[in-house]
Amino acid sequence: MEASIPPPSFTEPALGIVFDLDGTLVDSQHDFPRLRKTVVHLAEKYGVAPGRLSITETVNRLLRDATAILAAQNVPEGQIFRFEKEVNEAIDTIEMEALPRTKAAPNAGPVLKALSEKGFRLGLLTRSSDHFARSALSKTELAPYFPFLRSRSSPGPVKPSPEALRLLLDTMGVPTDRAVLVGDQLLDCECAVAARVKFYGVLLPAKDPLHVDIDKFRAGGATAVARDLAELAGFFGAKVGAGPSAPAPR
Repeated sequence: MEASIPPPSFTEPALGIVFDLDGTLVDSQHDFPRLRKTVVHLAEKYGVAPGRLSITETVNRLLRDATAILAAQNVPEGQIFRFEKEVNEAIDTIEMEALPRTKAAPNAGPVLKALSEKGFRLGLLTRSSDHFARSALSKTELAPYFPFLRSRSSPGPVKPSPEALRLLLDTMGVPTDRAVLVGDQLLDCECAVAARVKFYGVLLPAKDPLHVDIDKFRAGGATAVARDLAELAGFFGAKVGAGPSAPAPR
């Protein structure tokens, strides 16, 4: 049985909560093996030697490593830009194929409603495309909770760059020391820690291949980890479903 982390003790009142999308608020059942194979295939097409990239890595890591390899090989910048553009277009297509099977995570709607009613400013930071993110929010009826959104399509840096999170918080009017980023992956944790923002992890089911356990979140710098969204709501003083409720931030 995994160790547990007690609910966080608030030293500053939280004002804004930024959520990751896929795995945290929605289950899209993306075809990640196909996404990874597509990135590797296109990288090799543009000059990365076969075998340099492993399909066991995340899509973000594959894209970052492929770009670094091409740059080290003195591939012209315009060629690298075309590679990135083709990769993003391919990912966009595969993402949208998942939309029909995308559904809200358990308690996502009630949790967002409860947090919104308590006055928290809510934002969304995702590596999905803007089209997929907004379509998924609309399909799952979560769109009304997110007037603030940054995606892979937004101009400037993207998650896990800490600047992507800072830009979103600036738009929300939330200082970094009064913000919390919520996500289900270490990439989310990395982003928050680099931006000096508190990170709360939400566990995926243990059988999920993308499951990150509590110890890994703790090692990555998480302030707290919730078993599910209902328990997460309790960290902010809201009670939803069967999740325990922690004292409200003061």
